[in-house]
Amino acid sequence: MADLVEPTQWRDRSVLVTGATGLLGGWLTRRLTDAGAAVVCLVRDAAPASQFSAEGLAERCRAAAGDVTDQALLERLMGEYEVETVFHLAAQTVVGVANRNPVSTLESNIRGTWTVLEAARRSPRVTEIVVASSDKAYGDQPRIPYTEDMPLQGRHPYDVSKTCADLIAASYATTFDLPVAVTRCGNLFGGGDENYNRLVPGVIRDVLRGRRPQLRSDGTLLRDYLYVEDAAEAYLVLAQAMMAGNVPPGSAYNFSMNEPMTVLDMAKRILRAAGSSLEPEVLGSASHEIHAQWLDSTKAREQFGWEPSVGVDAGLARALDWYAKRLSGAA
Repeated sequence: MADLVEPTQWRDRSVLVTGATGLLGGWLTRRLTDAGAAVVCLVRDAAPASQFSAEGLAERCRAAAGDVTDQALLERLMGEYEVETVFHLAAQTVVGVANRNPVSTLESNIRGTWTVLEAARRSPRVTEIVVASSDKAYGDQPRIPYTEDMPLQGRHPYDVSKTCADLIAASYATTFDLPVAVTRCGNLFGGGDENYNRLVPGVIRDVLRGRRPQLRSDGTLLRDYLYVEDAAEAYLVLAQAMMAGNVPPGSAYNFSMNEPMTVLDMAKRILRAAGSSLEPEVLGSASHEIHAQWLDSTKAREQFGWEPSVGVDAGLARALDWYAKRLSGAA
């Protein structure tokens, strides 16, 4: 598929990215700087193993140290750097961490969202805000796949944090006509994810170490997987549509492969891609997990012409290469 990202739209454009050291944030920042955007990144903690650090992206943009819940700092960044487009990605994204320590997740994901939106509301140069939600915002639904018109009904801490962030974004759009749109993606994977308790990086690391990979769940959970570079392109395509006035404030969009698979099938797919004969060990220890969830991305495909251009198998090959270099110290 032809690349839908138009570099002329981004050249010299002032863009703020929160969560730049995260999986998606690193790849999105790389894509923006490659397109010539003037990128400002909000960075809470140093992350030397992240994509952001590995590719020296801090040297290609302005990196400000601070927390996403610091409204005064966000207003200063948006004002002094004359920010036009905001990508709000900063969040605590690990479900297990949210279950063990919910307060930090609720602080980052809920308070962080209203802080960014309030700062943007007070910054007249901002014309687009893209807020990262999740498929988890839908909670447990009576039917799948999830479509954008379904109610948001998260029940567990991480899911609730995303449901709330999603609703807060809709509230700011409705009440203040703030130009905000929401993205809901499936499980993102790719090089740069240092959360090895997640399925893809965890299995890849085990395989590269010659260890039998362990699956926390019973292996039957049905999930949606999207390669991170496909997701980064989706965010840019959505923002371009917002620039053109083609996205009503408060709109939400699913981005996915539309190819659900079980956790066990995904693990075996990774093993095949690595040429490994190891067999996964199914622990069945995961709790508070929705059994089946995946997204219907028809709306985004029809409105924007977006399609994943890399896909799962090619994405896994790229991820394996990235981690092989990273874990050998050569990345």
